[in-house]
Parts: sequence; structure tokens; C-alpha cells
Amino acid sequence: MLRDEAQAVDAMQDTFVQVLRYKASLDDQAPGSLLYRIATNVCLNRIRSRARRPEDAAEDLLVRIADQRDDEGRIGAGRVLDRLFSRFQTSTRTIAMLHLVDGLTLEEVAAEVGLSVSGVRKRLRSLKAGLAELEGV
Repeated sequence: MLRDEAQAVDAMQDTFVQVLRYKASLDDQAPGSLLYRIATNVCLNRIRSRARRPEDAAEDLLVRIADQRDDEGRIGAGRVLDRLFSRFQTSTRTIAMLHLVDGLTLEEVAAEVGLSVSGVRKRLRSLKAGLAELEGV
């Protein structure tokens, strides 16, 4: 449904988080059907969210920076990131690392840094906007 393996893995993890979160109120008569329904809803919600907030160039640029492998690319990326993060709170760097590099979901990042999911989203949006401004995207 998501047409992206990384997003599918995130959706799978979110499915099991939902199961754990609501385990007391779930009916275990048909666990396969229950998992399928929850997974479908998680995927549909992700598709809806993606339609409301389509991927932008700054997101792609952040991922490319996080994925630099050669020394020259890392040095250049480091300079851009130093300029970028100097504009934001230190915790924003932590949020970016957890989500973009370590691959944690927004919910996991929020729990780790003690913010709400919307707070994490807001920080990431601000970060992307700052990066777009720096790079002229």
C-alpha cells in the first residue's frame, strides 16, 4: 500500500505499538484479522498524511545529508548542518538524528525527547524550512 519498504517497516512497527497500547480493550478472537485491520488503518492514515503534506525538496535534502558516505561529502554536509543547527535548540539536533538517521518513528522520538508528536513534527518542519532557506531550495 505504501510503495516504500522503509515506510512499510515503520507502519508495521506502528501496528504493533497500537496493539500494545490498546491490548486491554482488544478482542483476541481473530488475531490475524485484527492485525490486518490495524495495519490497513495505519497505512491508510500514512497515505492520507502524505497527501496533506507531500514530500518536499528539503526532506530529500535532509535524507541525502544524513546518508553521506565519502569524506568530502561528510565534510560539506557537516558545514551545512553546523550552520543549520546553530539556528535551533540543541534538542532539535537530537530529534533530527533519532528520526532521520536512526529511523525512529515520530511517536518514538516524541517519547525519547519528552515532546508531543506534534511538537516533534513542528521542530522537523522548522528544520526543513531552515535547510531550504540555507540551500535556496
